[in-house]
Amino acid sequence: MAGGGVFIAFEGGEGAGKSTQVQRLHGWLTEQGIAARTTREPGATGIGGTLRSIVLDPANTQLSPRTEALLYAADRAQHVHEVLSPALAAGEVVVTDRYVDSSLAYQGAGRTLEPAEVRSISRWATEGLTPDLTVLLDLPPETGLARARGRAAADRLEGESVGFHQRVRATFLQLAGAEPARYLVLDATGSPDDLADAVRVRVAELLAGRP
Repeated sequence: MAGGGVFIAFEGGEGAGKSTQVQRLHGWLTEQGIAARTTREPGATGIGGTLRSIVLDPANTQLSPRTEALLYAADRAQHVHEVLSPALAAGEVVVTDRYVDSSLAYQGAGRTLEPAEVRSISRWATEGLTPDLTVLLDLPPETGLARARGRAAADRLEGESVGFHQRVRATFLQLAGAEPARYLVLDATGSPDDLADAVRVRVAELLAGRP
C-alpha cells in the first residue's frame, strides 16, 4: 500500500471483461465514499497515447518483439511517473486495466522473449511498484477472441494466433499460481454481476487492512 494508497490491477486475455470490471469496482468504491480512480495500459497519459497507437496498429507489421517490449515499458514508466505514484501518494485507490503481468504474458510468453529480461525491464520502468492485488479474469482464448473481435476490428495483439493467446493465458495462470496471496483468479465466463460481487468481497478485505 504505497504512500497510503491501494493499487489494484486487472489482468487477463482479450475479451475477458477487464474494462467492465474496472468500472464496476470504481463505481462501488465511489459509492463507499472512497477516493478512487481508474486508469489503463497502454495509453493512460499523453505520451502513452502516442505509444498505444504504435503498438496496437495492425499496420506496424515490422515492429520487432524487443521494440514492442521496450515501447510497453516506456508507456509504463510514464504511467507510474504521471499517474500511479502521485495518486497512491495521495492515498487513493488506483484501479488499472493491465500492468506488468501483461508484458510478462504478451511479450514474454506470446513473443517468446526471455521472461527474466522482460521482468527486469518492467521492474526498472516501474521502480518496483507492485499491485496490492491483481485480479486475473481467466477464460479460454477462443472465447475471449470471439468477444473481442465481435466489438471491433482486431488490433495487433488480437490478430495473433490462438497459440499465441494460449501461451499468454498459461503465463497469467503461472504468475497467479506463484503468488496466490496477491491474486484473485476468477472464471471470466461467469456473469459480470457474479464477477463484480467476487471482486468486491476481496477488495473489501484488502481495504479492511488498510492503515
